[in-house]
Amino acid sequence: MFTYELQKIRSAELLVEAEHERRVREAVNARRAERRAERASRRSEAGGRVKEHSRHWFTRAA
Repeated sequence: MFTYELQKIRSAELLVEAEHERRVREAVNARRAERRAERASRRSEAGGRVKEHSRHWFTRAA
């Protein structure tokens, strides 16, 4: 194969990979937005902050 043919193939592969990464990023952002909206609706129903974690994330110093 000629060099320019290899470059065209690689360029097409990179475009496909970039499109895939964009779709994955959009899906992740949509899931985050959905969770954020769900938390906001729970807060508004509860009339304030909803305690999601019952324990501290890190141990406290003695």
